[in-house]
Amino acid sequence: MIRTEDLHKSFDGVEVLKGITTEFYQGKTNLIIGRSGAGKTVLLKLLVGLFRPTSGRVWYDDVDLYSLNKKQLRNIRMQVGMLFQGSALFDSMTVEENVRFPLDMFTNKTRKEKLDRVNYCLERVNLEGVNSKFPSETSGGMQKRVGIARSIVLGPKYLFCDEPNSGLDPKTSIVIDELIKSITEEQNITTVINTHDMNSVMEIGENIVLLSNGQIAWRGNKSEVLTSDSDTLRDFIFASPFLQKLRSTALEKE
Repeated sequence: MIRTEDLHKSFDGVEVLKGITTEFYQGKTNLIIGRSGAGKTVLLKLLVGLFRPTSGRVWYDDVDLYSLNKKQLRNIRMQVGMLFQGSALFDSMTVEENVRFPLDMFTNKTRKEKLDRVNYCLERVNLEGVNSKFPSETSGGMQKRVGIARSIVLGPKYLFCDEPNSGLDPKTSIVIDELIKSITEEQNITTVINTHDMNSVMEIGENIVLLSNGQIAWRGNKSEVLTSDSDTLRDFIFASPFLQKLRSTALEKE
């Protein structure tokens, strides 16, 4: 579990996050949603440790992230997997080398042990036999799956995904969502996803935090979205006429 305690963050005197207290649960897909400028990316970077809060705390289970020294912080980061928005693969490395990179950086495993782990992770994301390909030789969806394989190669307790469906077609986005959700459950990971994708919200949103103007405007799960009386959630989720009609239908059935 990850939890935040009265988290504030300011830049040049402008307060971006205004007292975020919430929890992200182990074995669940935890989603951070909100309009552009709501503070989602800043919150994610605070959770990962890329920013320091102006005030407040981030807890990894019972560990205060920002009280750690460099060695302790390195140990925590070895338990963290990160899936970046653009996959962030190294163009000059093969798929195998990309996935193996965290093992090279953080472990003393033998070459065979590393290869076995890389192959396991590639098989887990349905990419057997692509070890020697370069990212430019793969599709956007495949690159995202390579990114997932790399993010889980160290066996993380915590997984952060920044807009995992960015740039993908709807069908591929569903595949990525289902893959992240199944890995989260299977490995009992605390997964935090920053997303604009409403399909992700409705399909895998087990714990959803809606940010608005740097504050938590709503919390709930996918089954509560359609019937929520939150004006902020309604304005965000049901911007399109189709979704407005879907919500009206759901309310009529109650």
